[in-house]
Amino acid sequence: MSPETHYYIGVDIGTGSARACLVDVNGRIAASDTQDTKTWRDENDHRIFEQSTTDIWSKICLAVKNVLSKSGVDKTAVKGLGFDATCSLAVTDFHGNPVIVTKGKDTGSTGGERNIILWADHRAEKEAELINSTGSIVLNYVGGTMSLEMEVPKILWLKKNMDPTHFSRCQFFDLPDYFTYKCTGDNTRSFCSTTCKCSFVPDKGWQEDFFTQIGLEELIDGGEWKQMGAAKGHIKAAGSPIGQGLTKDAANDLGLLEGTAVGSGLIDAYAGWMGTVGARYKENGTLSEAPTLDESRHRLAAVAGTSTCHLVQSKEGVFVNGVWGPYRDAAFPGWWMNEGGQSSTGQLIDFVITTHTAYPELQERARQEQKNIHQVLLDVLEKLRGENHVESLTELTKDIHFYPDFHGNRSPIADPRMRGAIIGLELDASVADLSRKYYLALEAIALQTRHIIESMNIAGHDITSLYLSGGQARNTVLMQLFADTCEIPVVLPASHSEAVVLGAAMLARIAAEKVTAAEQMWKIMVEMSLPGTLVAPSATPKVKKLLDAKYKIFRETIEIQKRWRQQMEEAAK
Repeated sequence: MSPETHYYIGVDIGTGSARACLVDVNGRIAASDTQDTKTWRDENDHRIFEQSTTDIWSKICLAVKNVLSKSGVDKTAVKGLGFDATCSLAVTDFHGNPVIVTKGKDTGSTGGERNIILWADHRAEKEAELINSTGSIVLNYVGGTMSLEMEVPKILWLKKNMDPTHFSRCQFFDLPDYFTYKCTGDNTRSFCSTTCKCSFVPDKGWQEDFFTQIGLEELIDGGEWKQMGAAKGHIKAAGSPIGQGLTKDAANDLGLLEGTAVGSGLIDAYAGWMGTVGARYKENGTLSEAPTLDESRHRLAAVAGTSTCHLVQSKEGVFVNGVWGPYRDAAFPGWWMNEGGQSSTGQLIDFVITTHTAYPELQERARQEQKNIHQVLLDVLEKLRGENHVESLTELTKDIHFYPDFHGNRSPIADPRMRGAIIGLELDASVADLSRKYYLALEAIALQTRHIIESMNIAGHDITSLYLSGGQARNTVLMQLFADTCEIPVVLPASHSEAVVLGAAMLARIAAEKVTAAEQMWKIMVEMSLPGTLVAPSATPKVKKLLDAKYKIFRETIEIQKRWRQQMEEAAK
């Protein structure tokens, strides 16, 4: 059978949906299908976000069957299946039955649906504080501070809120690993999930002293680690084949062949890295050369949606304060990954727009002009720029300074207490004022990205380009701001919305071809990445000078806020 007849299915489990994509060897999408998934909240506790593996699996099966139906491709042509998912905690017993994670009398029981603590769930704040007081080597690999969104704080919370006999029968999975287990019946874990989210230390493995210190000594299990997995070599790099492929039951559920290869999974942001950084790009109509594996260490992936994750690979481990990692083998065997991030970016832009008093007027104007609201805001900004006789929007807004950490700082400060600020406000509630604040929010996101890249490079990385995916890649003004503010080219993928699920499909091909070497994995990434578009830095000398001054003030704002906080804490004693 010729290579052109081979197809691969990538499955992306996001926060609110499950998506399947059928892809050929060249990365061309034959069909895609998305199904919404359930999330349960607690009206008495805003920190709670729960989901169900039963619900998500049913939606995955429907999406996979739909892509086969839409494309007309026979299941015999599908050679592999790959998964990415959010870094959420899934809990089952040792037979794979869901274990209830909802606080109350049923916590730890089987027979219910709600067995996932979603990544966004913040119930484990006290447990994270305890972990961060240990000084363990584990903390070195998460930028010095473990997030309450990681899995070990959540597992510790479950122990405190669950009958001990129930706790002892639990298996704990980061969500990508759960679905490879569901498909194959094989409990082998991924380096990505265990090192990035479950405190498995690169080159050293599980740390018995750490788990004992925080009160989870029973997980050690005489060195077997049955509840956590990944002991004694039962751990694999991205895309490595798991077990014997699809079991008969899983194949029937999905409408695929028994034995179809299943690749070791990735966290969704890492799949976004895989689906973007191997791309060639077009500049002035000319296609760039195919990149080498070594080039990957210069390419920072930014997976930008509600929040933004920043990922870069390196041959040696690089420790960066406030940046997670380094994680060995998280994507490629023998290579290390670092992960930075911004807690609120797309969410921040939406917040600035929708909470302004002029938002209803903006909506009405967009309706009348038959434009989207972002275009209306840009039209207003251009009109203001002309009326004020200035060269750029940066000059138009030079006397207003916006600090973007409305939801705390993830990188590179790693301080959840940081808060947003706008300096230079006027008594103005017009659409013009909203337009300025919109642009300032974009500019602040770009300035913070510069801070993250600068911190990574000072620590030892050598980042020279930025590869975007996610919804923000559609915002051309923001993309140019990234290029001008960070002074590096930005590459946009052929499809901003498909990059993550394309990365999952690459895992499927890696598994089907039984590829294990980094060079061959990179070759597959390059072959399956359609050419992107390059956005080059184009700031004039004046705009560059203004952006540099803004960046200096941005950095000063951080120190001022920290100093003010300390002064108020001392005054409150």
